[in-house]
This record gives sequence, C-alpha cells and structure tokens, in this order.
Amino acid sequence: MKDIKEKHMCKLREELAEEIEEFKRDQQAKADAGKPRLSLVPSEIIRNIATIREYGNRKYGNADNWRNVEPQRYRDAAYRHLLAYIDDPGAVDDESGLPHLWHLACNIAFLCEMERGKFNERASDMFSLEVEVEE
Repeated sequence: MKDIKEKHMCKLREELAEEIEEFKRDQQAKADAGKPRLSLVPSEIIRNIATIREYGNRKYGNADNWRNVEPQRYRDAAYRHLLAYIDDPGAVDDESGLPHLWHLACNIAFLCEMERGKFNERASDMFSLEVEVEE
C-alpha cells in the first residue's frame, strides 16, 4: 500500500512540475498572470451601459457629473430599477424609454467604480494565482 501511495505522489509531483514549466513558458511569452481576463465579461452589458450613459450625457450635459452624486442615491435608483425589472422583465423606464435592466446595470457600474477600493484588494487576494517555483 505504501508503494502505491509513493508512486501516486511521485506521479502527482511530476504532473505538477510539468504544469509549472508550462506556466513559466507561457508567462515568458506574455506575463499576464493575475490580471483579469476581461474577455470573460459578456459584452452586451457594456453596450447597454454605454447606451444609458449616452442618454445621461444628453440629459445632463456632462459625462462626469455622476461622480458628484452620493452612492446612496445610486443604490436607491438601482433598487427602483431592479424592482421594476422583477415586476416586468420587458419594462422600460418611462422617462428614457430604455430598459430598466440597462439602468440597473449602469447604476451598479457607478457603484462599483465609486466603491472599488473597498473590494479590490480582497478580490485580488482571493483570485490571484500564486505558484511557488523551486529554481
């Protein structure tokens, strides 16, 4: 039984060593370990938020005015749009004529930007890939 465990552990060590070598080769070509894979983000949400932002820019005349609003107002707006979406997933905002879901996404985007410092370090620690390599 001990021999079987030793063989299994030896095989696991060899496989891990191969994976580490492959990782090192990959990082020599493009060092992007630990960086977010933005291609994993569905692109439709970006388009939807952009449409809402364009509407807001026309309405308020200033692309950065959202930064002058306290986060609680975006929380409240997000909640209103969420409830409207839950009540009717196809509903649109009366004023803009755009889907509540898109407004919700934009409000959440504003909150993520405004509060990013609160979570970035924790998220980075949770998802970073750290591999110890013996040279």
